[in-house]
Amino acid sequence: MTDLAQRQVTATDLRASSPRRKLFDALFKLFLWVSLGVALGTLVTLLVDLIAEGWERLNSALVVNMPSARPERAGIQSAIMGSLWVVGLTALISIPTGVGAAIYLEEFAKKDRWYNRIIELNIQNLASVPSVVYGILGLAFIARGFLSFGFTVITAALILTLVVLPTVVIASREALRAVPNSLRDGSLALGATEWETVYKQVLPAAVPGIATGTILSTSRALGESAPLLLVGALTFVTFNPEGLDSSYTVLPLAIFRFISEARIEFRPLAAAASVVLLIILLGMNSIAIFLRNRFEKKLR
Repeated sequence: MTDLAQRQVTATDLRASSPRRKLFDALFKLFLWVSLGVALGTLVTLLVDLIAEGWERLNSALVVNMPSARPERAGIQSAIMGSLWVVGLTALISIPTGVGAAIYLEEFAKKDRWYNRIIELNIQNLASVPSVVYGILGLAFIARGFLSFGFTVITAALILTLVVLPTVVIASREALRAVPNSLRDGSLALGATEWETVYKQVLPAAVPGIATGTILSTSRALGESAPLLLVGALTFVTFNPEGLDSSYTVLPLAIFRFISEARIEFRPLAAAASVVLLIILLGMNSIAIFLRNRFEKKLR
């Protein structure tokens, strides 16, 4: 068969299969839209139900009052302040440590060294470990054991740092890896040292990705409750933390306490506290998007 005949046969097959391809494409797009609609519909339904149930308690008294045995007087001030203490300290520890580890592994570490390969393998594995395992380790070695920090704010922050640190390292490495090698080569060719290249060229270019990944990773710590329950975090605290050695509670634990109460009057309070938690998470995610967009504009 000549080349011309083969081309004619191929063109005929393509025309014959074109309606079938269009049908498959249309069905696949329909499936995607239906999946998106189901996901968004479920999310909107849950949010509307949550807001409707907690609407009567969404007022200033919710964030001003301390927890109380009387549902009409109960608030979540200590839980909000405890969450800010714990998550803020977690960010102060995990972000510099994670970004520094990512810079070393991506820019300075020699890939052929066995210990660097072990470190990378462990980071990948630790990112998928359930948070409750970190709670058990924290109970054995941080709250008790040789550190013996007790059931305090610093204990919670260190445990949550263990939870989010692998994700921070991975996100920061991906951001550094996305920087073109031509930027590094040009800086080194102009006489800059390797550290100057990383500090003045690579790191600023990777800031949008690093900021987004680290803030989203830290926001995960705000919703964690399982590891904190294992280290004796209290669910009923009527005072704000005053230092690293203070007792504390956090929003997820306060919600857990409200929803576990036998009296139905605490249900609207749990729903309202859940809305506050969602607002704080949305605020953190908005900050991540704002920082990413701002640094991207500066780089342009």
